[in-house]
Amino acid sequence: MKRLVFLLLGFLIAGFNGALAQQESKLYGIIISGGHLIDPGNQIDAPMDIAINDGKIALIAKYINPEKATQVVDAKGMYISPGLIDIHSRLGSNLPDGYTLRVGVTTIVDAGDADRNTFKDFKKNIIDRSVTRVLSFLNIEGANYSGGTNEKNSGDKIAAESAQLALLHKKDIVGFKVDFVGPDWSAVDRGVEAGNMAKMPIMLDGGRNHPHPSLSDLFTKHMRKGDIYTHTYTIIEDFNARDRIVDQQTEKINPAFLEAQKKGIVFDVGHGSAFRYSNAIPAMKQGFWPNTISTDISMGSVNAFMKDMMNVMSKFLNMGMSLKDVIKASTWAPAQAIRREELGHLSPGAIADLTVFSLRKGKFGFYETAGYKMEGDQKFECEMTIKDGRIVYDLNGIAKPLNNFFREGNQFRQ
Repeated sequence: MKRLVFLLLGFLIAGFNGALAQQESKLYGIIISGGHLIDPGNQIDAPMDIAINDGKIALIAKYINPEKATQVVDAKGMYISPGLIDIHSRLGSNLPDGYTLRVGVTTIVDAGDADRNTFKDFKKNIIDRSVTRVLSFLNIEGANYSGGTNEKNSGDKIAAESAQLALLHKKDIVGFKVDFVGPDWSAVDRGVEAGNMAKMPIMLDGGRNHPHPSLSDLFTKHMRKGDIYTHTYTIIEDFNARDRIVDQQTEKINPAFLEAQKKGIVFDVGHGSAFRYSNAIPAMKQGFWPNTISTDISMGSVNAFMKDMMNVMSKFLNMGMSLKDVIKASTWAPAQAIRREELGHLSPGAIADLTVFSLRKGKFGFYETAGYKMEGDQKFECEMTIKDGRIVYDLNGIAKPLNNFFREGNQFRQ
């Protein structure tokens, strides 16, 4: 009997030691195996395996032994990129997780739904409750983006108080949103004033006045290198709406845009509901490409012409923008634009935000508000999203073992 007890004890100890040894041999939490990495920030465009541990990129190599990970993602035939960054959204009072993580967006920037008076509530209700990383362009003119006369207020007090708040919340605020409402550039100057105080960029939206003030003057005398001009390809059917990048009769690009881009002004897509191919296609044919791709996502646009980040990216890919440049404009370039260079790349030690995606082949239609439909033969499809080293979306169950989100804290139930 004694011998039997000793034998059983020996088996238990051996089993325990074996399990411990196996656990110690697992160097990484996740290994993504067999995918093609596109990381413009590090100029990588090649097949690579990626190891993740403790929420950070641990190793990138041609081959990493999958037995060294607790969880393995089979990305054969797929692409891997840094997590997508959408720098122009309109979240309002809505959490973004339902329409970000499923299309590879790990960071989203709200463009003006909070001002110096409402930011506290926006942080509490949206930023702090979202799985997606939410950042904010603070509305410099205030009143919870109510527009109209509130957007014209150019008092020095607004600039100073907004800058002070931004410095106090540098983790969450990346700059200032200015909605220009003519007849001059005073509102822009107040935004720039706040930007200078806080050392942050402005994002310029809108522009309703007739006659239109000179965009050349705007770009050369008011906006700074690194400031962002959004809705670059927008057309608003309004006599007072801002000038367009392309003359609709001659299809010639306004040379001020080319000169401003060389100067270092960032031109952002900000698709929304007023994006037009009649601006985008002629501009691209004349050598003008956007610096950053973004959605201007809202509750309305997700079911209309815009849909989501990957749909907008697909439009530019099918218009002739290279895959590498589309990924750059959706990852590293926006990270630089909002001065969050800890994001948008997959260097060892960097935050492990990743998007695994496929390029579907077929016949697809991409349309816009004027009724123009462009047909394309390829389309982005998100396979997996990893945020802070944790799988938060897996379309086809390519992780082994599979995640069970609800057992892991039910983090999506708010």
